[in-house]
Amino acid sequence: MKLELGNFYVKDAVFGDETAFKDGILTINKEEALKVAMEDENITEADIVIAKPGDNIRIVPVKEAIEPRFRVSGGPVFPGVTGELLQDGNGKTYALKNSNVLVVGKKWGGFQDGLIDMSGEGAKYTLFSELINICLVADTNEDFEKREQQKKNKALRWAGMRLSEYLGKTVSKLVPEDVECFELHPLTKRTEKEKSLPGVVFVMQPQSQMEEMGYNDLVYGWDANHMLPTFMHPNEVLDGAIISGSFMPCSSKWSTYDFQNYPMIKRLYEEHGKTINFIGVIMSNLNVALEQKERAALFVAQMAKSLGAEAAVVAEEGYGNPDADFIACIVALEDAGVKTIGLTNECTGRDGASQPLVTLDQKANAIVSCGNVSEFIMLPPMETVIGDLEALGRDGLSGGWANDEVLGPSVREDGSIIMENNAMFCGDRVAGWSTKTMVEY
Repeated sequence: MKLELGNFYVKDAVFGDETAFKDGILTINKEEALKVAMEDENITEADIVIAKPGDNIRIVPVKEAIEPRFRVSGGPVFPGVTGELLQDGNGKTYALKNSNVLVVGKKWGGFQDGLIDMSGEGAKYTLFSELINICLVADTNEDFEKREQQKKNKALRWAGMRLSEYLGKTVSKLVPEDVECFELHPLTKRTEKEKSLPGVVFVMQPQSQMEEMGYNDLVYGWDANHMLPTFMHPNEVLDGAIISGSFMPCSSKWSTYDFQNYPMIKRLYEEHGKTINFIGVIMSNLNVALEQKERAALFVAQMAKSLGAEAAVVAEEGYGNPDADFIACIVALEDAGVKTIGLTNECTGRDGASQPLVTLDQKANAIVSCGNVSEFIMLPPMETVIGDLEALGRDGLSGGWANDEVLGPSVREDGSIIMENNAMFCGDRVAGWSTKTMVEY
């Protein structure tokens, strides 16, 4: 499979009479764009606000992030979700780089929603402060979700995907500034040099532990809870085959933007044919029952060994219950003779002294930590808030609270904030974006 990703670099985004892209400027007809977003009758009110790097802006509750794209060969950007089911990862797709559609709640948040600051101390915690964000700020008539801790946010998330496809069409007839090419030949048809290098698989564990449908990541529109470990081409991940779910605590989430630009996949591609033979992706799952976790781990190990893998990288979305799947998978791979590195964040408590993962094993001896979800973050007030600042101050949004008996409210009267890292939107960058470092004292 060969994927050509044509890139157009957005230098600025403004509102205007026509939605178009020219000379690095993305112009948006707000009225027309809102009609696209509000095609779902469940959306009762919506607005579009542009937030740029350096702006004195705080955005919360953020529910989803999506890179605007256009599929040159036709069909939806997200097969099985926003349109017909088709094979992706092969052909040409155009992307509006440096830009992003953010889905933001206008009134309510849930524990899987998070915060982004576009400048100041908070900006360093999340990749999305570096992008030009087209914020779809909306509310729905889904009253059953308003005070729920766990929300599906389907109407809002799907509206964000429609908006991203609408913006992606602006470059449909243009020539990209550069083209990234991602190609892996079938295992049996690789060069002798490639075959002589150590075989490496990337094992992804997307959010899939919710037995009720609607909360998990989607694979070609299929709820990942239904899935057994599956071999996938890495191009499928980069080209829209996977959509972020709504369940996972926010700093641990993989947004759809993360899947579209997955850094670990790109890094393995860079080494393919040089230091490694990048075999591909084993898309695993997260489970609830111990037997399910063990079964999935055995499937992953058998698949990796059968494919000829000598080494693996395992990345989990989330923490807590998923830690058991994560460690079980690493142990099963090591038992099969596959040297394995794990990529995760940790939950060591506010004092940093607790056990980092729910379960541990001596064979999991090469773990890359992306930070502590419980780490305290204190942020000054911002001039402008997009969304609903009080969403962070309600019990339910992971990382924020109404009133702590020691710390008081998460949102102070002056608009300043004390929160846990948990509430930073995709803040731990477990997909491979992380800029955090480990320091020994």
